Amino acid sequence: MIIHFYLRFHTRFGQNIFVTGNIEAIGNGDPVEAFALSYLDKESWYGTIQVKDTKEPVKLRYRYLLREEGSVDVLDAENDRIIDISVSSANEVTVIDTWNAEGDFENIFYTKPFRDVLLSRERTIPALKEPRSCTHQFKVKAPLVNAGEWVCITGEGKTFRNWDVNKLLPLKKEGDWFTIKVNLAKGDFPLKYKYGVYDIKRKTFVYEEGADRQLQTSVFGKQAVILHDGFLRLQRKWKGAGVAIPVFSLRTNRGFGTGEFNDIKLLADWAKQSGIKLLQFLPVNDTTATFTAKDSYPYSGISSLALHPLYINLESVAGTHHASLVKRFSKRKKSLDQLSYLDYESVVKFKLSALKELYHAQKDAFLSDKNYFDFFECNREWLAPYAAFCFLRDKYGTADFSQWRSNKVYNRENIQKLVLPSQSHYDDICFHYFVQYHLHLQLKESCEYAHQKGIVCKGDIPIGVSRHSCDVWLDPLLFNVGEQAGAPPDPFAVKGQNWGFPTYNWKKMKEDDYAWWRKRFAQMNNYFDAFRIDHILGFFRIWSIPIDAVEGIMGRFVPAIPVHVSEFARNHIWFDEDRYCKPYITDEILISYFAEKTSTVKEIFLIEKENGDYLLKEAFDTQVKIEEYFQENGGEPDDMKHGLFDLLSNTILIPENGTNMQQFHFRISMQQTRSFQQLDPYTRQQLSELYNDYFYRRQDGLWKAEALQKLPALKHSTDMLVCGEDLGMVPACVPEVMKQTGVISLEIQRMPKDPFVDFFHPKNAPYLSIVTPSTHDMSTLRGWWLEDEDVTQRFYNDVMGRYGKVPAACEPGSNREIIMQHVYSPAMWSIFQLQDLLGMSEELRREDPSEERINQPANPEHQWKYRMHLTLEVLIRQKDFSKELKTLFTESGRA
Repeated sequence: MIIHFYLRFHTRFGQNIFVTGNIEAIGNGDPVEAFALSYLDKESWYGTIQVKDTKEPVKLRYRYLLREEGSVDVLDAENDRIIDISVSSANEVTVIDTWNAEGDFENIFYTKPFRDVLLSRERTIPALKEPRSCTHQFKVKAPLVNAGEWVCITGEGKTFRNWDVNKLLPLKKEGDWFTIKVNLAKGDFPLKYKYGVYDIKRKTFVYEEGADRQLQTSVFGKQAVILHDGFLRLQRKWKGAGVAIPVFSLRTNRGFGTGEFNDIKLLADWAKQSGIKLLQFLPVNDTTATFTAKDSYPYSGISSLALHPLYINLESVAGTHHASLVKRFSKRKKSLDQLSYLDYESVVKFKLSALKELYHAQKDAFLSDKNYFDFFECNREWLAPYAAFCFLRDKYGTADFSQWRSNKVYNRENIQKLVLPSQSHYDDICFHYFVQYHLHLQLKESCEYAHQKGIVCKGDIPIGVSRHSCDVWLDPLLFNVGEQAGAPPDPFAVKGQNWGFPTYNWKKMKEDDYAWWRKRFAQMNNYFDAFRIDHILGFFRIWSIPIDAVEGIMGRFVPAIPVHVSEFARNHIWFDEDRYCKPYITDEILISYFAEKTSTVKEIFLIEKENGDYLLKEAFDTQVKIEEYFQENGGEPDDMKHGLFDLLSNTILIPENGTNMQQFHFRISMQQTRSFQQLDPYTRQQLSELYNDYFYRRQDGLWKAEALQKLPALKHSTDMLVCGEDLGMVPACVPEVMKQTGVISLEIQRMPKDPFVDFFHPKNAPYLSIVTPSTHDMSTLRGWWLEDEDVTQRFYNDVMGRYGKVPAACEPGSNREIIMQHVYSPAMWSIFQLQDLLGMSEELRREDPSEERINQPANPEHQWKYRMHLTLEVLIRQKDFSKELKTLFTESGRA
């Protein structure tokens, strides 16, 4: 069989198009061996192959690939182009295709939440008798066509009824395509045609937008033509509303001092009656490293795959046979649940103790449960090492595996022996299987319950994992354990953020096509329909902090193109290694930091240089050394410690390791350092120009290439809806890459991405975005209103369009108005923290808005303990409030 490929796609000079697929003639799945098409004109490409090997697959699956020198290959997003050779009577097939750009918004509607829940609908299309012999097959996608509508085709000629809208040809649904086969052997070419939508109830037909489509290709003999016409051109866009709340923050009458997976069902009930289509949660992975409140930080997982025991419901585990065991806990349960906050440490310790009792009571039945064995076999690869990790953590009293007396380095054979059922400690291993199995059942059941209500669930993938995690123990080569991930300074954390996670060894990860990431996505896909990529900027570049630093301000971006020493001379900057690369410490600076404590600081921490300046003694030349000194001698942190931290960060340049002072990176916020401010005006100006080039120009191409290597490969590995948290110091290439890859962006009113405006207005949001007034890392609307009166005043006058002085507090009316700005945004999703929605109601809002905040990013010791002040049962009974929400969402086209 001969196959002719025609691709309608606008290209520019230097770009080339290839076909890749599952037969040898087009590379047999290897993009390197893809078949090159020939350039016809700037709007089309062409090529011919011959399929003659009888061993070839009977169904040819193919995709197009765009290649440009110096750029990453780009696959088109259409993965459902198939030529069924086995049923084709033609000996020559022509396929006329339309490039499907990854960023086309219609592709979103073929992801899991829309396909399985939000747009899942049965269709009844009238039977159409196909002609005995077909010459042409027309195929088009129309994801936003409703169940009571037909996709139809009409056009020139007898076959298409000469544009007669009373004799439309309906297309049938095959997979994602609407398709029709016709015989145009006697048609006149070129032929004009158009698709449209027929409304069954109204008996009306609406043509698609744009010019008529044209078909140039006629057929002779045993030839066939397949047209993939892309998307039906409809002026339709889907919009929905969501609510965001951590699972641990949910409160019900059945509570155990924390929200649990089972509580998601009640949240879904309330969401259904309120017109909400999406439930968004924080990460739910196990973070149990110390068994203290430090583990309440949900972004520091000890496993990227295991679920957290915090969220288990004991009654469901006990069942009817062992309900008496759980009843004994009722007094403790009541005391924990009456707290206004999550007492993380007490809840986790008590639940684990109860779970061990339940395990021993149910062990025999559990170990003979076929469903459990199915679960174990599907998850054995990660579950057994995770259980071993937890066993060793408990045995040695630490998750820091470098401190263990055995198995410091993971060895597969040794761990397989460690988890054998014949081992005397097997119950301690199997206990973790037991807990993970029940967590799996409870989360899966709750998410499926939400689906039945027409509601989707969105999870969260943290950008990092704990350095004392099972993941790092299992495969340390995937991580740079000598570095720490974090974020540069911003208005919410002026010293930056140090998350403590090891950074990723992306080069190593690429060797197996990012298998570690694909496993994370696959595990999340068991439960969730969509996910948020925490700090998506980390896929472009990561803020990497030395292991001997405490504050995030000591980091730099990796990868980054450094500044060569020769550039200083070219920019007429006198270069002094000591002056630029070491902390600049003078008497004036010391007095400004330490006042009357200056002499003490000099005596303990400093050495005076010949020129009268100072340097830190070797015992205190890193922030970690200073931290350790104060832990041993000073107790709680004080102003002196933080002053010394500031001295250490009072530099201009960070030398690139291994370059013998030939290459450098600028210290972030250089202009705010005392070191910079005490340079002469000309040097400050020249350094600032080089600084701006370093941060805002020279890195963009590198960071774009980094993201395009990772994001498309990872996105193609899942059918979940992918959303990116693109906040912070956003490189110029980020919006372009996210648009190109079809990743949904995040837009926050008080964090505009335009540096020249104070506030972002939701009415200006792109369609493929989520708008929200606040996130878990911020104060709620009511809390923010109280933080800075000058800022709130500008918002009140400029964004809300109100005159006069801003009210002292965010009253329900103002709160509602801000919610409405987001609801009426053109963005696909408007997602709100539950606290912000409750802020619309005088009766339902919390009395003290400071108690609504979930996280304080600037405080590394912050405990995550926010809980709802109402139970979900009470909230569900607030019918008027739910009706108000549903009306708001319905009138704005979101329900």
